[in-house]
Amino acid sequence: MSTVRDAAFAVFEHFGVDRLFGNPGSTELPMLKGLPFPYVMGLNEAVVLGMADGYARASGKPALVNLHSAAGTGHALGNLFTAWKNNAPVVVTAGQQARSILPFDPFLAAERPTEFPRPYVKYAIEPARAEDVPLALAQAFAVALTPPMGPVFVSIPVDDWERECTVPHLPELTSRAVPSATGIERLSAILDPSENPALVLGTGVANARGWKEAIRLAEKCGASVWVAPYAARETFPEDHPQFAGFLPAWRDQICELLAPHDAIVVIGAPVFTYHVEGEGPHWPPHARLMVLSDDPGHLARLPGGANRSGGVLGDVREGLALLCERTNEREFPGETMARAPAEPAMTAAHVLARLQALRPEGSVVVEEAATSRGAIHEQLPIAREGGFYTCASGGLGHGLPAAIGVALAQAGGEKVIAILGDGAAMYTIQGLFTAAQEAADISFIVLNNAAYAALTGFAPAFGMNSVPGCDLAGIDFVALAEGMGVAARCVDDAGDLDSALEWSLGACGPTLVDMRIG
Repeated sequence: MSTVRDAAFAVFEHFGVDRLFGNPGSTELPMLKGLPFPYVMGLNEAVVLGMADGYARASGKPALVNLHSAAGTGHALGNLFTAWKNNAPVVVTAGQQARSILPFDPFLAAERPTEFPRPYVKYAIEPARAEDVPLALAQAFAVALTPPMGPVFVSIPVDDWERECTVPHLPELTSRAVPSATGIERLSAILDPSENPALVLGTGVANARGWKEAIRLAEKCGASVWVAPYAARETFPEDHPQFAGFLPAWRDQICELLAPHDAIVVIGAPVFTYHVEGEGPHWPPHARLMVLSDDPGHLARLPGGANRSGGVLGDVREGLALLCERTNEREFPGETMARAPAEPAMTAAHVLARLQALRPEGSVVVEEAATSRGAIHEQLPIAREGGFYTCASGGLGHGLPAAIGVALAQAGGEKVIAILGDGAAMYTIQGLFTAAQEAADISFIVLNNAAYAALTGFAPAFGMNSVPGCDLAGIDFVALAEGMGVAARCVDDAGDLDSALEWSLGACGPTLVDMRIG
């Protein structure tokens, strides 16, 4: 007979787990005995969850997280919500008090552990018996990895780990479903007769590793390619002649931008993600629309459009390949997106333009800088698969720890560049400690405008001229970074910009540059 811990380690090995992200607590200590892989420690559970999210998405493997009972789960909930929106296959374990004292409301007990993380997990369980823990873990991994992927949660009492049990059967699973031939025919039936088609690509393309297939389809059918609102990954080379730009999360603007197109195929994204309510149609009334996704929720929430829409469920990469075989070939009828040069000054646009000019080939960008997102789109085109990560949730505090996870997943040692707003960085600034401990090769670029400027910029949508609580002046990011073991510099003059970037990008290990932008 094996112990629960031995059987759990066998489950972890079967699913390719090679490290544990955590912040240790008393109810989790028995899990760590004889741990067969490295422990990546974060100083806050939000950091831990963010690192695991980045690692899972960049490595293509599930990430294992250990949280400290209900309190630690509470700290992690913001980034758990983000992992849910990002479709990150993260398996979360949380400690629970010993079964024998649970009836007495003991210290650190989670009264309803499986309810706490819902609805932002695909599966949540506290096994009824200690012997059932390994099977529950195996089921959790299977659910996390089944498209649409996402986080899962297993609560494990502290006294379960030493109990005897049998190792559960661990089958090899293939969980990607091929889209039906009828569905592919329907998709091609709106592309083939169209005069000016458009593809709208979302995170599901990257999750399915469909980068090359998306390029082949776009080039064959001559479609303009748009990025869906709030896509959390790269979807298409942004320097490609057929790249059209990024759709905003506003209904009227989406309709205006897509108006030239008579056929729209949305792939790996909902139709559409909005930030504020709006009126009128969801897409141009004259255009036919179809969606291909591995997420049944995208199909279920498809808005009506006078019987001019439809959906196909199945693996996105396979669907792209099948559609490319089926659709007719034609020339691209559109125009190539133009990019405006940045003026040389301490602005986000100029910083990003210089970053684009100086960054190493193959470097990976992780972004959480909402105020500067337009400048990022304009000045920092992503042109390679696996080259970009952000969060689809809008919750702050994801980018800094996610960059650490992404860096740990770079098998080729690629430099990771974390572009962060000052407000976003402060949510999980203690992640810099882990970056130093892990010697993660990251350039942290803080676009510091001394404010929650995204919020003040959004205020007019609600008829407000000013917003309280948005002033962040006086934060010393250099001192914060150096206090946690990360070398740092501050730049407030455009003349010093290139030398600071060259220093950071050329360093081995983590560095931070505080960019004081206007």
